[in-house]
Amino acid sequence: MRGSTAGLADTLASGSRAHAALLETADCLFASIVVAPAVVSYWKSTWSLMDLYVLPDQPVSSAAACAIFGLCCDLFLCVFQSKLGKYLRPDHGRLTYYVFSRVYTYVAGVACVGAWRGVWNLLNECTGDSARTLLSTTAAATLSLAALRALRNISAAPFAVAVDGPHDYFDVPTMFRTSSREMALYVLDCIFSVAVVGSLVVFVWRGSWALLDIFLYPDDQVRSVWTSLIIGYVIVLVTFAMQVPMRWAAARLHGAPRLLLVDIYHLISFVATVNVWRGVWGLLDVYYFPDKPKLSNWSTHIISLTLLILLNCSNSILVRGVYIDAEEPAGDCVIFPCHYLRLFFHKERTKKRHRRAIAAAAMATARKTEEASFPLQIPEEKV
Repeated sequence: MRGSTAGLADTLASGSRAHAALLETADCLFASIVVAPAVVSYWKSTWSLMDLYVLPDQPVSSAAACAIFGLCCDLFLCVFQSKLGKYLRPDHGRLTYYVFSRVYTYVAGVACVGAWRGVWNLLNECTGDSARTLLSTTAAATLSLAALRALRNISAAPFAVAVDGPHDYFDVPTMFRTSSREMALYVLDCIFSVAVVGSLVVFVWRGSWALLDIFLYPDDQVRSVWTSLIIGYVIVLVTFAMQVPMRWAAARLHGAPRLLLVDIYHLISFVATVNVWRGVWGLLDVYYFPDKPKLSNWSTHIISLTLLILLNCSNSILVRGVYIDAEEPAGDCVIFPCHYLRLFFHKERTKKRHRRAIAAAAMATARKTEEASFPLQIPEEKV
């Protein structure tokens, strides 16, 4: 079995188009079947634990406390991202870096969930949950994000996998890409990115999720969540299958038509995402120790986070940074960041080439040494 695994790794690392397509397919499956359920499980359990422990009898105060904590923590991590990246590096101590970087992920993950839960529940308290209100707020938030060219930020797993790489572990892109050297403008940029863009993303998610609750079998929870899950994964499959023609089309368009195409594609992926999340979330509520909420949520919280850390993609639980629509060149703007196995095999291929180069250099050096030590004329020839 070990030999076959090594052979598969060599085959996948060979770099041909067929192998690249195979790796891309494997990455899509990994993101959809492994990462997405784990990320949703983490969010569901953390959210539910806050319901249980953060002022459970005072919903408004609980939401406000979570919003303040989450937004302030997100802002702090955004403002001081360069300091964290400077002092927490593998070359300053691998063990120290690994421990503190994962602590960072845990704190940032709790902060993200807290901010979302706070804003989400405050919206519920302030605007209600009527279909007309939900439609209007969701449409307004969607159009606002599109106008800001930030609509792609509604995306999440399975269309985004964040590998825990040391070079950008603490990076949080801001809306206006302000330099941290201009501190006043940089702080304002961070505030806008966290408070405004982040809240608009919550508006879109909350409205879409609530509309599904209203219109998708509202009187049958089990049927509703199963339907969401099936619809979500069908659209996920279609969306991933559309990547090649969408990339071709985006590469040939410019200006407003290209941006419109990209936004429509991201909206389709968002419909898939919110359905997958709602389906997995609801199934956990229905089937996983429904009568023991503490056991259910604590075990899910620990297992999902541990799995993502061991898979080296724990940062997939974080909602951070602002990404601009269609900012990548040509058709790359419609490629979802689901590069996990491809990065692994790229590293293996790079290491293999490096070893071959070292071996070739060593052989060349040995050959030169041997030629230099070999006498130009043996004694018998002199006679």
